[in-house]
Amino acid sequence: MESGSCRPQASSPTLPQPLIMVVAYNWRCGDIMKQFKGHEREITKVACVFGTNQLFSASRDKTAILWELNGNLQPIQQFLGHDMVVTGLAVSPDSSQICTGSRDNTLCMWDIKTGECLQKATISRNLVTHLCWIPGEPLMLQTSEDKSIRIWDSRRLQVAHKFPVKQHIQTYCDVSPDGYNCVSCSSGFGGEGCEATLWDLRQTRGKICEYKGHFQTVTSCVFLPNGLSVIPAIATSSYDSKVKIWNQDTGACLFTLPLDGSGPLASLAICDTSSLLCASFNSGIHLLRINNSKGLQMQEVATF
Repeated sequence: MESGSCRPQASSPTLPQPLIMVVAYNWRCGDIMKQFKGHEREITKVACVFGTNQLFSASRDKTAILWELNGNLQPIQQFLGHDMVVTGLAVSPDSSQICTGSRDNTLCMWDIKTGECLQKATISRNLVTHLCWIPGEPLMLQTSEDKSIRIWDSRRLQVAHKFPVKQHIQTYCDVSPDGYNCVSCSSGFGGEGCEATLWDLRQTRGKICEYKGHFQTVTSCVFLPNGLSVIPAIATSSYDSKVKIWNQDTGACLFTLPLDGSGPLASLAICDTSSLLCASFNSGIHLLRINNSKGLQMQEVATF
């Protein structure tokens, strides 16, 4: 090649940018109610308080945003202060504050009206995976990649209790409606780990029961309210594309629903006394219906 000559540069194709938005559905019919755009990277969590007009989202862009379902499409408030992806989001029962958690090992408490960070707490290796409020208490439950489940006092943003460390990453947590128990779930593969664990929040705060039967990471665990099951029950979703319902007291698996073709399942949410939603990687949101008329059964009735 002669001096001063250069190779032609191949131009790289411009890839389409993915659409990043929060979508509010009417879950009864699957119709889209609103689409909110404001995050710059993928959305990791959404949260709301029933009976309010407020919807919150967290993102890999290190922020959380407040939206109004009945307002315009612009962000109402932004919460800026984390150094990494926001992976936990919980709204106080009175809707005055939110708590966010991040892979930067921190929790932040925010004033919803002003967007001000009221308190911040950092614990080494506390890579937050989920947050939820404990009913009737100024306390929050938090799971972490350090395999821990912590209870935080929201008034001082200090750890009030730490459960015995599990063998695997804790991916999600939920609290029973009466505030007496909580459940967390574990990562895993090939049936190793891959369980949910019931804990006592009142006295011993020790492990009560475990629910084993999934073969890949359990991504979500929720208490079924009275009406969804004739006995106290817990539902779980997993990367193995299955939703399972468990007897809360004995740990027995009562029903398994395979969602073939859905890919890994990401989360569960309670709708009413007979329905719950399951989010999947490949096929959107699945509306599931529980029927107790001929023994406990669960079926998919819609996808959107």
